[in-house]
Amino acid sequence: MKYKPVYFLILLVLSSYNVEASNVFNFLRFAGSARAAGLAGSFVTIENDISSIYYNPATLYSTTDNNFSITYFKHALDINSGNVVYKLPFEWEGGKIAVNAMYTNFGSFDYANSSGDISGTFSANDLTLGMHYANQIDSNINYGVGVKYIFANVEKYSSSAFACDFGLFYKLQDGRTNLGLSLLNVGSQVTTFNGDFEPLPIDLRIGFNHQLKGMPLLFNASFNHLADKTDTFFQKFKSFSVGGEFSIGNYVQLRLGFDNHIRTVITNELDKGFSGFSSGIGIRTEYVNFDYGLSMYNSSLNLHKFSFYLNL
Repeated sequence: MKYKPVYFLILLVLSSYNVEASNVFNFLRFAGSARAAGLAGSFVTIENDISSIYYNPATLYSTTDNNFSITYFKHALDINSGNVVYKLPFEWEGGKIAVNAMYTNFGSFDYANSSGDISGTFSANDLTLGMHYANQIDSNINYGVGVKYIFANVEKYSSSAFACDFGLFYKLQDGRTNLGLSLLNVGSQVTTFNGDFEPLPIDLRIGFNHQLKGMPLLFNASFNHLADKTDTFFQKFKSFSVGGEFSIGNYVQLRLGFDNHIRTVITNELDKGFSGFSSGIGIRTEYVNFDYGLSMYNSSLNLHKFSFYLNL
């Protein structure tokens, strides 16, 4: 039955209500690209961008260009991470397939006793490997699914998990408006750090974008982290993000965004500043694209992302 993916996703959305996010695998929420960072993560309905599978696997079907991307994140202190996405050069049952990997290195840490004597160092890192598939339900609706293996390591301790992503993408008849729904990180730990199983950070997202008529501006908005546990139902909708992408000719794009979740939930009340705001720039050519994105968390913490896209 052709509409089974829709029914399956709806059941998963309903079952995810009030799921509380875990801290163990929260690095999964830092996936994405520099373009997504510039738009504050309002990326559920972006077309023709291979990196959008991190926000909605159904968008994979819309990709025609730039079938390889690589992104580097510069976090705080010595924390560095990156990801790669590659769209396979063939289709299966009319659908498109992509594989991806994400790696985070948290730097080195000192072994020290209560007196402060250092006796060595240890490291911590995370790795995610995934595969995504997207196809059409009809000419206006796409669906996508993804599976991924997740591994986290701290010193001699490690934990692993398997998870799935699900998404829907709907293009309105006007050709300028898209709607999207995704449910990410649905799965379970296989092995644990200390024997206690913890839930993965399930992320339910709903979004839309609209290309303004007569203007080179793409407006994006989404509600994020809707599966997180909150005191009231309406508090869930405080986790929203908006972003605008202004095209200057065919080669340059300027971006500005705002993430209310960062400003109201993550950032300290005494150090708001420009927290939650983001900006970015994109350079487009025939074979290579470059993006830079800046996300501001407080007066002393800014995250930088750099992405390259290749049309192989």
